[in-house]
Amino acid sequence: MGFYDDGQFRSAKNRGPGSSSLLRWIAVVVVSAVIGSVTTMAAVPMMIEANIIASPTAANANLENMSYHNLQPVTVQINDAVVQAVKKVRPSVVGVVNYQMMANAGSTSTSLQEEGVGSGVIFSSKGYIVTNYHVVQGATKVEVVIHKKYHVYATVVGYDPYTDLAVLKVPSSYIQPGDVAQFGNSATLQVGEPAIAIGNPAGLDFADTVTTGVISATQRTMPVIDEATGNVIGEQTELQTDAAINPGNSGGPLCNILGQVIGINNSKIVAHGFEGMGFSIPINEVRTIVDQILATGHATHAAIGVEGESLSAVPSEYQPNVPVDYGVWVVSVMSASAKASGLEHGDVIIAVDGHKVTGITSLRSILWKDFQPGQVVTVTVYRDQQKENLKIKLGELPPPSNTASSSPAPGSSSGGSSGINPLDPFGGAGN
Repeated sequence: MGFYDDGQFRSAKNRGPGSSSLLRWIAVVVVSAVIGSVTTMAAVPMMIEANIIASPTAANANLENMSYHNLQPVTVQINDAVVQAVKKVRPSVVGVVNYQMMANAGSTSTSLQEEGVGSGVIFSSKGYIVTNYHVVQGATKVEVVIHKKYHVYATVVGYDPYTDLAVLKVPSSYIQPGDVAQFGNSATLQVGEPAIAIGNPAGLDFADTVTTGVISATQRTMPVIDEATGNVIGEQTELQTDAAINPGNSGGPLCNILGQVIGINNSKIVAHGFEGMGFSIPINEVRTIVDQILATGHATHAAIGVEGESLSAVPSEYQPNVPVDYGVWVVSVMSASAKASGLEHGDVIIAVDGHKVTGITSLRSILWKDFQPGQVVTVTVYRDQQKENLKIKLGELPPPSNTASSSPAPGSSSGGSSGINPLDPFGGAGN
């Protein structure tokens, strides 16, 4: 430890013959104090008379007026933005109950039983509701609970396993104008802004539970998992939030501070040691898929017709001799159009019509957002050190074969859920 010494506090023992100057200094101070006191006593009455300062009597009166006995109570009106946002969006949040034919306990017979509960969002006065595909996957019937009191069987309009979205419909007579959610713009979200999740964690006993947090990230690449098999069937870019998301929140809204829906909650990380890592499908992506489902009963995704892997994920012993460190390494060529173009195993796709492809997720995003099946595109590849441009007619991504046996038929009054997987998109007892 050090001490700061600027010379002001030196010991008197170190002083020489000049020490007597201290007595002279003390005398000056005393005389100055006496003169100042006399002057003040003479000046105060004149200052009071001139109203420059208040008299002691007036000062005491002012102090009495300031007594806490005379303070008036203050009423504070709290119009909290979160409260107002919740009031705005809560009427649009519904429960989605998954019923399946299941074996009766102690019997070989089966009956229609509740398999799981998720959430959904009313987005149209005509009775349309968006939820997660895994919430309605494999069910015999889907029931929607509106305002926690109306239990209505819903029709499955369509679904998309690749984005984990589904559209339901209930009679419009159950929908009031204030029940329709307002969608926001997920493209303008900023990390750190407030996020509000509403849903039915642990089932309908905890309906309309509200949790708050922030947008933790706007572009997280997350796997899309088929809950019937546990297989990864794709990847998509999602919002990350630390607002608490639990089983039963799946299909419910993530909202901004204005009460606008900015995402549909669908998963969380539940590994040991992790907390507050939930994920939501951006509402702009939801809009696109919902529009396609309403138009055709299903979503369409353009595809080149290859199986591939991000170049950065290819083991070093299989790394191709190319002058780039990004792109998609072609494992196999599947479609006739891709084969006819000359695309081969080992090629590295780096661009589609000039859009840079950094990896498999990037390729899917470019194809799904910017192109439609049937379009002819220029695919730029590296084959060893040689760059080539190939013309390929895009096909359509087929439905995952492993979901066919557990998917509700569009137009039926059915839907479902599934088991828990490592990322737990709300399977098991509650979706």
